[in-house]
Amino acid sequence: MEAQVLELLNAKIAVCTACRLHEGRTQTVPGNGDPNAELMFIGEAPGANEDQQGLPFVGRAGQLLDELLAEIGFSRPEVFVANVIKCRPPNNRDPMPDEIGCCEVYLREQIEGIRPKLIVLLGRFATQYFLPDATMGGARGQPFQAGPWLILPVYHPAAALRNSNLMQTLREDFAIIRPLLDQAERPEIAEVQIGHAHGPAKEDDDSQRSLL
Repeated sequence: MEAQVLELLNAKIAVCTACRLHEGRTQTVPGNGDPNAELMFIGEAPGANEDQQGLPFVGRAGQLLDELLAEIGFSRPEVFVANVIKCRPPNNRDPMPDEIGCCEVYLREQIEGIRPKLIVLLGRFATQYFLPDATMGGARGQPFQAGPWLILPVYHPAAALRNSNLMQTLREDFAIIRPLLDQAERPEIAEVQIGHAHGPAKEDDDSQRSLL
């Protein structure tokens, strides 16, 4: 995606009033990073720090994300980080279906424009956006194909901060990002297909349907 195109999209998001979330926001949080990144991260929605700064993952969870990226040889400017929802929900509640529907067009434009080799889904909400029936325990650390997009669900950094038992699991899942990227190619077809993901190739076809 050309930087100018990304700037125009960000400007469109900044003045969006399509759903009720615009009423309580300080500012929108469209996402940031390399507009041509091979690696994209998608979380749920902005929190209080993000709402104030207009940037994704700037609190403690963002600091952990930066540490995890450094451990696998990336810096934040080399990847693209966004959320499903671009405005903070009140009291950090889960986004409502109609809010997701209003915001979905922006995430689609980001994904289609960037065409990442791999999309890492941070946490339950982002994972279930692509894999509606998935559980984090069952899906985490496994690559899936969602239309032309290779996706990898992992625990949200905030979950690992709340539950230290998840920290090693999160690190192990981040460790497979590089090998996946090395094997992946940028999709030729820029078409987002939400909710139509397929599990990793296995000998037993029935096992592929466990999360569908």
